[in-house]
Amino acid sequence: MIDDLYSAKILNLVANMPRAGRLPAPDASSEKVAKLCGSKITVDVVVEGGKVVDFAQDVTACALGQAAAAILGQNVIGADLSDIELARDSLAAMLKGNGSPPAGRFAELAVLEPVKDYPARHASTLLAFEATVEAIRQATGAVEKRTSTAGAV
Repeated sequence: MIDDLYSAKILNLVANMPRAGRLPAPDASSEKVAKLCGSKITVDVVVEGGKVVDFAQDVTACALGQAAAAILGQNVIGADLSDIELARDSLAAMLKGNGSPPAGRFAELAVLEPVKDYPARHASTLLAFEATVEAIRQATGAVEKRTSTAGAV
């Protein structure tokens, strides 16, 4: 049901977007765009000792992308690359493969579980986490770990 997608909880997250804007001197930035809907998120990170110590996000997305970004913004400080990758992968599994909702600091992403019934919304829902993973990798010099050579040049 479409009402499940736009619950009061999701709309409250959207209305109270934490860490909105841009950082004046980030260690790295990343912009991601969902091709299907045009949602766009740009994130800036400052990383020290492998952990995010400052973060900002410029979000032009649907309510679902904004809700995911809000949850990220509330919980990203103190997270490291593996925390964000795990949250992203758990969110993707919940949306695309009936996986369990993310646990730990990003457990609130469970509010987005109804999105699994709307595949066209998956990309925008994952956008903030995709951009943050890329920015942290840039900031730390981390290399993406591939489990497949598909798409490799």
